[in-house]
Amino acid sequence: MAESILLTTARVSTYDGDKLMTGASGFFFLRDDRLFFVTSRHVVIDAPSKHFPNRIDIELHTDAVNLTMAWQHTVWLYQDGKSLWRQGSDPGGEIDVAAIELDRAALPAGAAFNCFTPAHLQRSLDEVEVGSVLLVVGYPLGFHDVVHHLPVVRQAVIASSFGVRFQGQGFFLTDARTHRGTSGAPVVMRAPGSDPKLPWKLLGVHSSRMDMNTRDLVLDESLGLNCAWYADILMTLTSDAAAPGAPAAAA
Repeated sequence: MAESILLTTARVSTYDGDKLMTGASGFFFLRDDRLFFVTSRHVVIDAPSKHFPNRIDIELHTDAVNLTMAWQHTVWLYQDGKSLWRQGSDPGGEIDVAAIELDRAALPAGAAFNCFTPAHLQRSLDEVEVGSVLLVVGYPLGFHDVVHHLPVVRQAVIASSFGVRFQGQGFFLTDARTHRGTSGAPVVMRAPGSDPKLPWKLLGVHSSRMDMNTRDLVLDESLGLNCAWYADILMTLTSDAAAPGAPAAAA
């Protein structure tokens, strides 16, 4: 059997009609029996790069034992011209996280996945130290176990003060080697003694690499730092008050 953390995450493909556009990562979040799929906001819409898909496909396991069995589950991003995902903002601006509610009745029979819940969120920012070891679970450049449809993990550490939102934005920094396709991946920290089935804390949602505009592309290596948006935004995005399309304000 695969480790429980690997079944929280699914590979995402974005489409404009039948045209394949990009690949990304995402994960499942369950709140009060309502199931959401979470990824980066720029996966579902990104005006600067003219990225406007109308649907995403999520790769789901259809057998909890035989992991070679999988199904491409289509999730439409618009209905009657209105976007179906939920996005948020805080005093620092827009947050690069999107959550879309899934119709559980429409999922394939035997769909096998694990869900993060509000209990997996880190309640206190002060309890997580800089340098803490993390995992980023996703699909870098689309790379994964193509036979068993499982993601890979990259080891990371917290590279900025977790208790201080970096430069006033709603994210913290991680030090990890990441690639395109990792956008939307959960950033987790081991939490022994918590949930016996899924003993991890969901700290953030990986967004993008961070670099400096002033870096000399010949003399200087990339910083190797990444933005991870605080996962507590999910409590705002999955609340009954949040509506698809309109940005929800984080506390």
